[in-house]
Amino acid sequence: MSALDRPVWATLQHRPQWAIGDERARRFVPDLHGFAATADEGADSLAALADLIGADGDSVYLLQVPPIAVAPELQVVKAADGVQMVATRHLPPDDDVVVLGNADAAEMGALAALTEPGPFFARTHTLGRFIGLRIAGRLAAMAGERMRFPGYVEISGVCTHPDFRGRGLARRLSAAVAADIQQRGDTPFLHAWTTNTAAISLYEGLGFVVRTPVHVAVLRRKPS
Repeated sequence: MSALDRPVWATLQHRPQWAIGDERARRFVPDLHGFAATADEGADSLAALADLIGADGDSVYLLQVPPIAVAPELQVVKAADGVQMVATRHLPPDDDVVVLGNADAAEMGALAALTEPGPFFARTHTLGRFIGLRIAGRLAAMAGERMRFPGYVEISGVCTHPDFRGRGLARRLSAAVAADIQQRGDTPFLHAWTTNTAAISLYEGLGFVVRTPVHVAVLRRKPS
């Protein structure tokens, strides 16, 4: 099985400073991200994941190629299908983008909350290099990195403010993030909802190809 089949697990195995858990199940430190994963679908691993989820509305996101199994004490709150795409050609760098950091965190969080590119937490912007484009001083669009393990880095957080859509900003930033990943010797990959045909078409235009379908689910504890 490729590490790409369980990208969350592979990431948390290679970035233990980001993780809570053990060799059976891990989740991101809560202010970093909401993803979690198990080593496999065995009963011990599923029980270990359940132990990592608290009461009072705590939840985790799962993303993987194998069908998602759920411990008896957990329930699926949401489920959807996606695709995993991998870059197949090199992209040129873009020197005009702005590198974003802690000083931009509030704007990044607000843009993510408005556009919903995927889960975005208080310190998600520290998981990798994030870049953006400013227009008249406003953060018009951004994109960055999320999961990572040897040989691969995920592009994530791609979003454009509604006031600036239709200008190709998401395409430009996605290409710039991919180019930077490639310059470091890694392969860019990303995920998109199966229903988001516009995004899939955009990424195909950049040379990404669909590697595999993926399963996505949000889990929380059953009410006691």
